[in-house]
Amino acid sequence: MLIVKALHIWMVISWFAGLFYLPRIYVNLAMVSADSVAERDRLLLMAGKLYKFMTPLGILAVLTGLWLWLGFGFGGGWLHVKIALVAVLLVYHWHCGRLLKDFRAGGNRYSHVWFRFYNELPVIVLLAVLFLVVLKPF
Repeated sequence: MLIVKALHIWMVISWFAGLFYLPRIYVNLAMVSADSVAERDRLLLMAGKLYKFMTPLGILAVLTGLWLWLGFGFGGGWLHVKIALVAVLLVYHWHCGRLLKDFRAGGNRYSHVWFRFYNELPVIVLLAVLFLVVLKPF
């Protein structure tokens, strides 16, 4: 089970790298002027590749997490909160994909400031999950 735990941590770290960086690309996309087609296309290419890279990592992070849960039989209120926070992250990941579609279609409706705040959500969720897993407060 330690191998599964190590793989889970690795997948989570890799997934979070994408969750942290993709909205930063969106900040830049929201700041690109309309006449800068090459810059917009380059950022869209980067965002698309990152989203395709991070999606399987997120799936594998969830699957290895389920494997650990079933293998160790964790219980307690902290785990329910953690699972709810993981669900929030999955919705966030999905929403990042919707935002990418909007950018590709030229229909972004958010400012670069909004994306700067949006980028902080996974940071806050990660901190909460870390405290829950380490401290198991309830």
